[in-house]
Amino acid sequence: MPQNNNNRSRYNQRQVEQNNRDYVMPQATDIEKAVLGAQMIDKDANATFAKLTKNEPVYYEPRNQMIQDAIDTLARDGHPIDVWTVVNQLSSMGNLEEVGGPGYVTELSSKVASSSTIKYHTLVLLEKYKKRRLITNGITLQNKGYDNTILADELLCEADSDLQAIRNIQLGEEIKDLKVSIKEAVEEIQAAASNPDGITGIASFISLDAKTSGFQDSDLVIVAARPAMGKTSFALTTIKKIAVIQKIPTAFFSLEMSAVQLTKRLISDVASVPGQTILHGQLSCDEWDRLDKTLTPLIDAPLYIDDTPGLTIGEFRAKAKRLVKEKGVKIIFVDYLQMMHYGAKNFSTRQEEVSNICESLKNIAKELNVPIIALAQLNRGVENREGLDGKRPRLSDLRESGSIEQAADLVMFIHRPEYYHIYQDENGRDLRGMAQIIIAKHRKGATGDVLLSFKGEFTRFEDPEENTLNSPHQSTQKPADNETTYQEGGPTPF
Repeated sequence: MPQNNNNRSRYNQRQVEQNNRDYVMPQATDIEKAVLGAQMIDKDANATFAKLTKNEPVYYEPRNQMIQDAIDTLARDGHPIDVWTVVNQLSSMGNLEEVGGPGYVTELSSKVASSSTIKYHTLVLLEKYKKRRLITNGITLQNKGYDNTILADELLCEADSDLQAIRNIQLGEEIKDLKVSIKEAVEEIQAAASNPDGITGIASFISLDAKTSGFQDSDLVIVAARPAMGKTSFALTTIKKIAVIQKIPTAFFSLEMSAVQLTKRLISDVASVPGQTILHGQLSCDEWDRLDKTLTPLIDAPLYIDDTPGLTIGEFRAKAKRLVKEKGVKIIFVDYLQMMHYGAKNFSTRQEEVSNICESLKNIAKELNVPIIALAQLNRGVENREGLDGKRPRLSDLRESGSIEQAADLVMFIHRPEYYHIYQDENGRDLRGMAQIIIAKHRKGATGDVLLSFKGEFTRFEDPEENTLNSPHQSTQKPADNETTYQEGGPTPF
């Protein structure tokens, strides 16, 4: 026992010595000078530096960062960069004496033998800068960890957000020669041509795919509507087509409904059993039979539901990355956007927070190279307008609309005129039981309307021509008792 106590004492002493040691932050001040000097003797050096650093403040010495700010200002304004223009710019900014006067700036350029190593030297500065960021963030988290008013989940979210920000400090994409881009473009065109239906993304509704060619990788898709229009139903029907029928791994992040509630609605859709019947459990023999036949494809569907309330963008990023890596998820749904939170960071307005959430969702879609379909709420502007056109949603009806519209690649509205007691369109077509999917923004294609059927009792959307697809009891072709087909267009319980 005494020996163990001595060992423990020596261990504690080492810890105290280590904690009290004066550590020097990672730095390379000589290389900082070389990088600054190179930019003042080589007109192309600043472009190389800017591409690699993405305007991050990579300098350890404050005066060196001030000089870089002066150089960047000259470059942005299209002025030449040399010792005297930099000195003049520093003087204009009021920083010349603080950096050490003209003598220090002149010294920087006189000690540079060659600017050819600008890329290597810049990467060294980036490495040191990342380490300093990690150390600083670690100290901040450690200090906050002692604060009993801050929850552990908030710290985890902040840590994940900080780490992701540091990960994003990386080399930018190399500028591609047009020959390379043409080769890649032709390959994509040939791949699309080999698909007879022209679908280049993940297919869903036939009539919708005709305009979008499916949900495209790295796209942020916003599906917006007023309450009771069927946002969640649209998402679940789409998920059924993707995960249940096509067996494409899919993730659904639900911030509003529990996983069990969503599953019941999915069962109602797939088995064609009214939701109210599912709720009270009084199914007929025929309905029980349909339910039994559809459970197997549902159980086998590669669908992953996360119903964490108050989900933060940091938690979403971590979970989405894990699902893509471990489960092979190819498309992600979020229900709904305005219920998400950014995390521990404070914003002056909710609009500012939503803006950051939208930008983060788009960045995550690009990072994981999967489509993210985010449902969103519309403001009350629709309710205050009259007439057929007045009730149609507009981009300006999006809550915190500017940021959502800007970040999205595709914006679609769900509009059911029947809900507003409008039963005919301007051409006299019957709108009862119909839903208009309004493509209001489409970065990669045309906008316009798509007309779908809405089966309220099953909370299901359908292409008008596929009415029998989800209702086998209405089909003119009766399958055998032991026959189960899951291809679109055939006799199936979907």
